[in-house]
Amino acid sequence: MKKRFEIEFLKEANELLQLIDERAKRKILHNIFKARYVLDVNLFKKMQGGVWEFRTFHLRKHYRFLAFWVKGQKISKVVITHGVIKKSNQLQHQEIEKTVKIMSDYLKGLQ
Repeated sequence: MKKRFEIEFLKEANELLQLIDERAKRKILHNIFKARYVLDVNLFKKMQGGVWEFRTFHLRKHYRFLAFWVKGQKISKVVITHGVIKKSNQLQHQEIEKTVKIMSDYLKGLQ
């Protein structure tokens, strides 16, 4: 199988991962790394405004890690900005707006 993209975790995403119990963290990381090879909207889904989300459901909790794409010459990269833990499947609009702001700042830094 060919890898579709690389992954970069920003600080806030890493900090949340450190707070999550080990079994949930393993499942989240497994799903994120699996999404690099398999096109599955249950794992990696486009939201709006260039924002994507990695999705994991574990022990009645919904883990969402928001991200955006950065086009590369050889392979593109998905930058994971931050995450949320929810009891419902709904994602608040403010989380998408936060990712859009981080994406804008990140891309400005590349220029």
